[in-house]
Amino acid sequence: MEPVTLGVALCGSFCTYERVFAALRALKVHYPNMIPILSFAASSVDSRFGSAQEHRQMLEQICGSPARTTLAEVEPIGPKKQLDLLLIAPCTGNTLAKLAAGIADTPVTLAAKSHLRNERPLLLSVSSNDALGANAPAIGALLGRKHVYFVPFGQDDPVEKPRSLAARLDCLPEAVAAALEERQLQPILR
Repeated sequence: MEPVTLGVALCGSFCTYERVFAALRALKVHYPNMIPILSFAASSVDSRFGSAQEHRQMLEQICGSPARTTLAEVEPIGPKKQLDLLLIAPCTGNTLAKLAAGIADTPVTLAAKSHLRNERPLLLSVSSNDALGANAPAIGALLGRKHVYFVPFGQDDPVEKPRSLAARLDCLPEAVAAALEERQLQPILR
């Protein structure tokens, strides 16, 4: 059996990076072949959670290879069948909306489009303060799409952020294994 290659795409939900990086380190034990991809925001925006350069270096260190940050770098993912699974973690509301609408104008959304042409699994790790608001239609649309799966998620702060959802990253290895078998890990709402 050939080793599995995961694409790991990072979007701009900067407050989740520490948890995402910890989950990716744990995932690396099971899936050592990882290709990092950064959204435009992830590759260029410095925030109170750290600099874009620090985050890029961390992701590259975890994955063990240089990050892809341009449309030209991610376009061959589909034609060359480079990935067995593409994980978007964190997957922001902006990315959810673009994926649902078929918009492929960022490295992450183009990587997803290119990857899905091979009918291989796309795994979304939701992180959005408006998931139960403006992003709810996109989540609903993507739940019904073939080859699109979700890391189980739930409200992360129902009192202070009642529309916010976050993936349960402790489920990530199980969610990857299920998606590779073309099934949604259940229960999805936790």
